[in-house]
Amino acid sequence: MITPCPAITPEDVAVPWTLPFRPSRRSLLAGAAGAAGAALLTGCSGGSSPEEEAGISLERRMREAAVRDSERLLERYDATRAAHPALAERLAPLRAAVAAHAAALSPTAAGSPTPSPAAPSGAVEAAAPTASAEPVPPKPAEALTALAAAERKLSETRISDLDGAPGELARLLASVAACGAVHAHLLTSNPGAAS
Repeated sequence: MITPCPAITPEDVAVPWTLPFRPSRRSLLAGAAGAAGAALLTGCSGGSSPEEEAGISLERRMREAAVRDSERLLERYDATRAAHPALAERLAPLRAAVAAHAAALSPTAAGSPTPSPAAPSGAVEAAAPTASAEPVPPKPAEALTALAAAERKLSETRISDLDGAPGELARLLASVAACGAVHAHLLTSNPGAAS
């Protein structure tokens, strides 16, 4: 046999009424101060946003590094031309393009780079070449191959830099990388193709 449930009266279920929890003004102010402190510790500073500051300095650092790379490549061109004067005419337009790249990539470039003028056909610049990191191979064909390898390596570096570059700089790096790949091809093709 089933026994019926005993009747429950409101007095049996009554829970004493208490005030809901209300934080004090002091705890609210302490929480707000803690949140403000956390925001400051995450990198907020000055009057501009962290994204703006990081974007400007990142682009400047990337441009400065790209200019240094172009200047090292110019040194290689100069060393190769000094070691093999017969290659001066063939290398002159490529060297001028690399100089224009350095000017365009400069952080101070105002949109219209001023490339160094190309040497006239057959002329060798009077300036003494700077010491290159790697010696120029003794044979002209090997020197061209080494210069092409330097162009190809720099082109690959510029392509890998595209990932973190801001929009306009990324487009410029892509263009300069493509030009470097063409230079590498021209340096290893027959002499008539490079003129």
